[in-house]
Amino acid sequence: MLSSEDLKYFRNQLEKMLQDIEEKGKQTLEEMSDFAGIYPDPADRASVESEQFFALRLRDRERKLKAKIRAALERIENGTYGICEECGGEIGIARLKARPVTTLCIECKSKQEEKEKLIRR
Repeated sequence: MLSSEDLKYFRNQLEKMLQDIEEKGKQTLEEMSDFAGIYPDPADRASVESEQFFALRLRDRERKLKAKIRAALERIENGTYGICEECGGEIGIARLKARPVTTLCIECKSKQEEKEKLIRR
């Protein structure tokens, strides 16, 4: 079972992750508005558009991560953080440190990945 100090540590980590994502999103918007100029050279325009597309894809991934972070913060609040959603066992601290938004213990995650491999074949 996670101690109150552990929960405080993970809450701080998750809140910092959320703040970092939000700052990156704001920065991307600022950068995109800075590049709103007209580029007479098609290669320059294509390069800028490619960079913007890549940045938007990253922000979309981060948007999905924000939802997972918020869900993890909710689990901390309701007392279910660190409990595997599949088997009900404890998720190890090392795994939570590596992926604070995880909902599965390493054993259940490994089983899930094996099933996914079989389906892809």
